[in-house]
Amino acid sequence: MKSYERGSKKLINAWAMYDWANSVYSLVITTAIFPIYYNGVTKAKASRIETLSDGKEVFYVDFFGMELVNTALLSFAISVSFMFLALIMPFISSIADAKGWQKNFMRFFCYLGALSCIGLYFFTGDNLEYGVICSVLASIGFGGSLVFYNAYLPIVALPEQQDRASAKGFSLGYIGSVFLLLVNLLMVTFPTTFGLADGTAAAKVSFLMVGIWWIVFAQIPFYYLPTNVFERDSSGNLFTRGYEELGKVFQQVKQMPRLRTFLAGFFFYMMGVLTVIYLASLYGSEELGLDSNFLIAVILVIQLVAAAGAHFFAYLSSRVGNIKSLIVSVSIWAVICIVGYFVTDKWSFA
Repeated sequence: MKSYERGSKKLINAWAMYDWANSVYSLVITTAIFPIYYNGVTKAKASRIETLSDGKEVFYVDFFGMELVNTALLSFAISVSFMFLALIMPFISSIADAKGWQKNFMRFFCYLGALSCIGLYFFTGDNLEYGVICSVLASIGFGGSLVFYNAYLPIVALPEQQDRASAKGFSLGYIGSVFLLLVNLLMVTFPTTFGLADGTAAAKVSFLMVGIWWIVFAQIPFYYLPTNVFERDSSGNLFTRGYEELGKVFQQVKQMPRLRTFLAGFFFYMMGVLTVIYLASLYGSEELGLDSNFLIAVILVIQLVAAAGAHFFAYLSSRVGNIKSLIVSVSIWAVICIVGYFVTDKWSFA
């Protein structure tokens, strides 16, 4: 581990590289290639197909003896992963604070997510339960590592640097994920050029590449980020120390009404944002019948616009403050979601 002072450019850059490392998961696995791949293999292995009155087909799959709609199963799986995180993270983060294990837990969740992505390479549709479990574990790894990654921001950056440092992380994440997605898209479109049998094999290799990319580039922040920065005593009973720390946090939250309001608002905000992020591509393909190439092209444009947007809102925050810039961004998001309800064609979707 190399040590740099808080606020140093090298330390902030190293911290931001974790966004470069893990954002390929959120783009390739949750938004672009995996949902399309999952849809294809589950339709091919469907246990029953039901034709609705409007002519649309609903595909049912067998999951641990239960017959479920294929797209609903993926939605349930992601929901389970978030519910699990919501239940365990308060206790896990309390242990990390009490013991000074922030980097250890960040590393654990990173490897859990990345190895689960690699595991998706072996998901064929015949082993549906295995594929769903891998997707759940990948989601847990991604979300869990982000908790500790975000917690490092005030540790690596001074207060006046934090908006721009955060924007740098988002930008690196958007750019890095676009780069890998473009490579994966070329593989899927021209599989034989890359020595692959077909687009299905290319999609599976994409999952493998996501996991490897995530692990390799995560080594940069793992090398530079400080360990046990608050010099906590790691002795004592693990669970007792965790409960004690959790109790302290709850007592602090009870005395801070603004924080309670913020946490409640953040809960509903994240429900909306994550629903759109995880289900937009499935909605486009299943409800609007959009071509997969068109969907991926739209996603690529969104990533590039988002990279610029991260810097714009960092600038706006420096001029008008965090609260006002947050109100602007959330208002724009809400309007777009409401308009999205009336979308009926691919150009409106784009």
